[in-house]
Amino acid sequence: MTGTPSEHKAPRREAAGALLPGAAIAGGRYRLLTRIGSDDRVPAQFWRGKDNSLGRDVALTLLVGDPRDPNSAARARRTLERSMRQAGFSHPGVARLIDVLWQGNGLDPAEGLYGIVVAEWTQGTDLIDLVAEGPLPAGTASKLLEPLAGAVEAAHHNGLVLGTDHPMRLRVTADGKLRLAFPGPFPEADARQDVRGLGAALYLLLTGRWALPEGTNGLPTAPTGPDGTVVSPRTLRPTLPHEISTVAVRSLVETSIGGLRTGAAILRVLEQTAADEAEAAAIKAEDERLAAEQAESADEIAKTKRGRKRKLALSFTALAAATVGVFAWLAFQVVGMFQQQPSHSGPTVAFSQSPGANPQPGGGGNAQPPVNPPKAGGPAAVASVSVYNVSGEPDNVNRIKRVIDGDPRSSWKTLTYRQPFPAPKPGVGVMVTFDEAVKLAKVVVDSPSDGTTVEVRSATSDDASLEDTKVIGSGTLASGDTEIQLNPEGSTKYVLLWITGLAGSEGRNVSELSELTFLRAE
Repeated sequence: MTGTPSEHKAPRREAAGALLPGAAIAGGRYRLLTRIGSDDRVPAQFWRGKDNSLGRDVALTLLVGDPRDPNSAARARRTLERSMRQAGFSHPGVARLIDVLWQGNGLDPAEGLYGIVVAEWTQGTDLIDLVAEGPLPAGTASKLLEPLAGAVEAAHHNGLVLGTDHPMRLRVTADGKLRLAFPGPFPEADARQDVRGLGAALYLLLTGRWALPEGTNGLPTAPTGPDGTVVSPRTLRPTLPHEISTVAVRSLVETSIGGLRTGAAILRVLEQTAADEAEAAAIKAEDERLAAEQAESADEIAKTKRGRKRKLALSFTALAAATVGVFAWLAFQVVGMFQQQPSHSGPTVAFSQSPGANPQPGGGGNAQPPVNPPKAGGPAAVASVSVYNVSGEPDNVNRIKRVIDGDPRSSWKTLTYRQPFPAPKPGVGVMVTFDEAVKLAKVVVDSPSDGTTVEVRSATSDDASLEDTKVIGSGTLASGDTEIQLNPEGSTKYVLLWITGLAGSEGRNVSELSELTFLRAE
């Protein structure tokens, strides 16, 4: 059957309708788990699947359509051929290609698929989910995009096109790097499209808006000026650095005049922006450290002065007490001489001198008996959470709500530090605000980061200084659920989970929290 593409929409929907979670494809080799998205230009569907032979998760790009349409079949073959050329290409910014299947080579025509591109599954999160709660700082966005920009540059040097201009093809790895997770460029894709894809991804990270006509997938679109070009990210966020804003716009320009044409040009700006922001954060942290040292020095001087005044007051008190004691003794002696009786009149009358208050039994200490830990009741209702940061860059503020979303599959994690705490900063925490003041018995921390050390602190407000918080519990996290017993003196509306030690080692120090559950005291 032949005709225009519009005449074949119904057959495509019919073929796609059979692609449901749990369905087996490729003769039972792969099982569909979760549909991630689609690219209507191919057309293709992106799925998380299971390799039934090897028992591992894989990324599946399914080329769908009407096999009787020669034009659609030819375009699908072009995508499969371009995918096969990437088989020998390896880069951290691209998921490793595992297999390419087509009809007669692993696929039955009855399955209604032109072909399948199989790649390793990228653990992490969707790019769209990453920006769902707001845009990212320029330095964070730059570090995220660097691996993908490097992959584009390396692929172009090898004569390859990746197809990075669709947000559903991209995922963020668990260690915070943007990666092409679903290889398989659409037939007309060229190197220019890859560069425009980098610009669109950068624009999305900086503004939360998608700047290309294709692949919107419900995302807010970038506003355009009178000439039809997208407005600068600095127009939407005036605090952004000029260079990073400019490179995002110039990457999107379709013509060579005024536009960027290589991934290397973008990569240089990304690296510089990330380095500048890291340097600014280091300077800020150093300024804060010096200010803290000066404040501590001033406090020590004040304490010394108060100590000297206290010692002087005690000296005067002791001298006065000694003087009073001497006069009292002299008075006692004089009275004794006048009140003595003659020896023949009877026994000498003895005077009993009272030494003062009788000692109390059990005296000599103010030690309190150990407090019995409160018994745990039901969970306390949490109103909000926020990242608590005292120096440097805040850690993944856009993901912090995941620790109270009730879904242990979603998580928040700290940044990855080359050195353990307290070298880069004294710690980082999660400030929890409850619906009302509550007395707590324990907290259950769901985390995969074995070895993370934490303190649980009560606070008077969500922006209280660390010195004004009080430790009510502490512990070392194991992989999974860790219960930490709490011993608060009373009710509180604010609690800080303060991470004092990160998991990991050898330049990759990072901790992850999946879920926090606070239990009331009965």
